[in-house]
Amino acid sequence: MQATRMGICWRLFLCSCLFLESSSQDFGAQTQFICTSVPKDMDICAATLQNSVPGNDLKTTVMQLRETVLQQKETIMNQKETIRELTSKLSRCESQSGAEPGGRRKEPGSKNTMGDVSRGPADTLAQLSQTLQSLKQRLENLEQFSRSNNSVQANSLKDLLQSKIDDLEKQVLSRVNNIEEGKPTLRNETEQRGRVESTLTSLHQRITDLEKGQRDNRPLDKFQLTFPLRTNYMYAKVKKSLPEMYALTVCMWLKSNASPGVGTPFSYAVPGQANELVLIEWGNNAMEILINDKVAKLPFIINDGKWHHICVTWTTRDGVWEAFQDGVKRGSGENLAPYHPIKPHGLLILGQEQDTLGGGYDATQAFVGDLANFHIWDRKLSVGEIYNLATCSSKAQVGNVFAWMETNLDIYGGASKWTFEACRQLN
Repeated sequence: MQATRMGICWRLFLCSCLFLESSSQDFGAQTQFICTSVPKDMDICAATLQNSVPGNDLKTTVMQLRETVLQQKETIMNQKETIRELTSKLSRCESQSGAEPGGRRKEPGSKNTMGDVSRGPADTLAQLSQTLQSLKQRLENLEQFSRSNNSVQANSLKDLLQSKIDDLEKQVLSRVNNIEEGKPTLRNETEQRGRVESTLTSLHQRITDLEKGQRDNRPLDKFQLTFPLRTNYMYAKVKKSLPEMYALTVCMWLKSNASPGVGTPFSYAVPGQANELVLIEWGNNAMEILINDKVAKLPFIINDGKWHHICVTWTTRDGVWEAFQDGVKRGSGENLAPYHPIKPHGLLILGQEQDTLGGGYDATQAFVGDLANFHIWDRKLSVGEIYNLATCSSKAQVGNVFAWMETNLDIYGGASKWTFEACRQLN
């Protein structure tokens, strides 16, 4: 009996499907019917009625799916907004730090004018204190000069500059008090910084003018350049360009205790290549020599606040280079821009790294410290010749491409000159 009933049910199911398939043609191509099996214990008509209105379940399912889609869309929009905010914050942080993740150099764009100024009030005041200390030291030297020469004009100018420095110190003290009490608004802070920077520029110019009176008392090559803090406006420009060179030697005296990195003692840019010849120690990287934007790491350790003599030699043949510190060879290598001659008609800058020809200075890459006796040759010097330079031998030669002379440089932004004789006042 059970088998008979099952057979009837299956026949009814098949007939129902065939009937519905044939009848669907009368309702057009847009109509669709679904055949459903009927359990053996259920009345066929009741089952037909139960399954004849699937729209309610379908509508419920569609509404649930739509709600899920809307929720997912809202979640995606929130995530996009979060990503946008994080990207904006990251860009601001990179702009303030002056560094690009994983990069040695920063692309042209917004630059820090005073390097660490944007990092916070404490760093700003530290930089101002360094500048004031530098100005005071220069005034003390001028005072000694005026005493030895009985110059009434020098004395009056010295008194005037001392008064201005006292006023500047009061401004700095006022800023300290305001910062500690949380008083200043962003606008007031910007205005105060503008006045301080303007005063510093004026002081640097007046002291530089006063120092000109000392030039007659020293040879033109017995001087050093001092870059007291990281800025993008202190530098010296070499008046003549370099010739095309298939070999070179660069030597200089350096003194710095800057950290991290002493910055860029010099950079030479040509049209189409800002990194034609660069010496740089930036961030936590080792000091590097760049030729045609190719890099060799140099084994120099110089940021100990003492004078060091360094030389780098290079030839286009196989790109062979050698590095000397204090007259001793410290390292060598090859494949540094092999068979690429140093190009002419460029611009040689002391104290700044060029992102573009003659510009794009970045305060975070500026040199901080003292530099003297900078010379360039268009040949590879021998070990003996380099040793003579490092020991101030009477046999020491001067650069045949660039020689260290005051008349060969233009100085900008408050970088100062001091009397310097190698090996007499070292360390």
